[in-house]
Amino acid sequence: MKLSELISVLPFVTPPSRGEEIEVTSIESDSRKVKKGSLFICIKGFQTNGHLYAKEAVTNGAAAIVAEENINAQDVPVIYVSDTVRALAMLANHFYDYPTERLNLIGITGTNGKTTVSYLLEAIFKEHGKKTGLIGTINHKLGEASIDTVNTTPDALVLQDLFKEMKEMEIEQAMMEVSSHALDLGRVYGCDFDTVVFTNLSQDHLDYHENEANYFRAKSLLFSQLGNTYSNQKKFAVLNADDIYAPTLKRMTAQPVITYGIMNDADVVARKIKLFPNESRFQLKTPVGTVKITSRLTGKFNIYNMLAAITAALVHHVPLKEIKHALEKARPIPGRFEVIDIGQPFGVVVDYAHTPDAVGNILKTCRELTSGKLYCVLGCGGDRDQEKRPIMAKEATAHADYAIFTSDNPRTEEPTKILKDMVEPFPEHVTNYEVVLDREEAIQKAVRYANPGDFIVIAGKGHETYQEIMGKKYQFDDRIVVKEAISHKEFKKCYLQSKN
Repeated sequence: MKLSELISVLPFVTPPSRGEEIEVTSIESDSRKVKKGSLFICIKGFQTNGHLYAKEAVTNGAAAIVAEENINAQDVPVIYVSDTVRALAMLANHFYDYPTERLNLIGITGTNGKTTVSYLLEAIFKEHGKKTGLIGTINHKLGEASIDTVNTTPDALVLQDLFKEMKEMEIEQAMMEVSSHALDLGRVYGCDFDTVVFTNLSQDHLDYHENEANYFRAKSLLFSQLGNTYSNQKKFAVLNADDIYAPTLKRMTAQPVITYGIMNDADVVARKIKLFPNESRFQLKTPVGTVKITSRLTGKFNIYNMLAAITAALVHHVPLKEIKHALEKARPIPGRFEVIDIGQPFGVVVDYAHTPDAVGNILKTCRELTSGKLYCVLGCGGDRDQEKRPIMAKEATAHADYAIFTSDNPRTEEPTKILKDMVEPFPEHVTNYEVVLDREEAIQKAVRYANPGDFIVIAGKGHETYQEIMGKKYQFDDRIVVKEAISHKEFKKCYLQSKN
């Protein structure tokens, strides 16, 4: 695409004198990826400033540069704008020919449940005969192909490229997790959502948003930006009627609102809920009929996740019969209430729970599933919301019989400092916990403590296969570590002794 044609979408920008001659072959915001013919866009991020790498981009072959700060790039045209993040989204959309205008796109936001809802929607639309794409925390999926992820929601440049690939692959339905960071930072500018889903909101990411009001405001952008007109392309907002923020979100959007819930009146509801260690059952009542659902996903929070996916599928005219079949076939999502069973006489679940609400929910669910003691292995991530650390620890000691506090991903923080933040506020009478700095040792201890009929929840990392310490990622998978601990010879010996 000619440079003059590409930048024509930017208001009050004068094309350079050679704009008609310069052919742009790609758009890049990382100078290391620039090649001959690239348009390099300077983005100011948390870790670095792209303006510092303009010279490197020119050396690598950049045909032109978009910047908002003065830079020295005499050999190539520089297009100055007031906001390069917004310009990036506009340019990427134009360069990739506005792919989401021709792709059905569902966006899911909320503190907890985004990944599970996106995976359930993928299963439902596959049952409906659609070719699907998915963008989320665990991975990005284009049809059956999987791509590793860095951020829950990539920036606008990566997103539009992914959507373009989806269209080229004739993918018909896409699901995307939309984080509060992505909304606040403008990563989803230009995404034409058909349906947006709200799961819930509780404390998280206050290191970035500073307070819950700002956190909610960021989440609400997905609904306020859904559009203000009623065209042939129908749009919907799907809300959790049991969440206190639902009424406000309803006022944030002009589009039709469809609700789901368990406690309050809603369009889609679950009744007669029965939870078991490896499945759940409930009666699903919808505007188009009532059916019974039996799912391998358990826990009240997973009932909400299923209701969110069901409601989003219904507004896309997926038959109730196909929804039921998809949910009953769906396997548990990696690292989301993932049951570990290699024949041990007690329950073990690995879960991504890393917010106070999520920790409390999973422990309350497991309390209902066990007749014995409930153990919780829990850490808090470094370089993240510090205010939630003691609250998460309090949830663990309140709902588990015994908690073992340990490292999660300390990142650049000192692990002992994180653990101190978790336990220092405890009053003296709270004693049902211990601190074990090494995560592997903490998991091993929980396994050694467990007797037949007990239950262990290992929370925080879920699907992750690494531990991030001082900028380096080391191989670590809770699921592998706990299986090895269960299989350990010494543990078997202890179990035999306890039986006798």
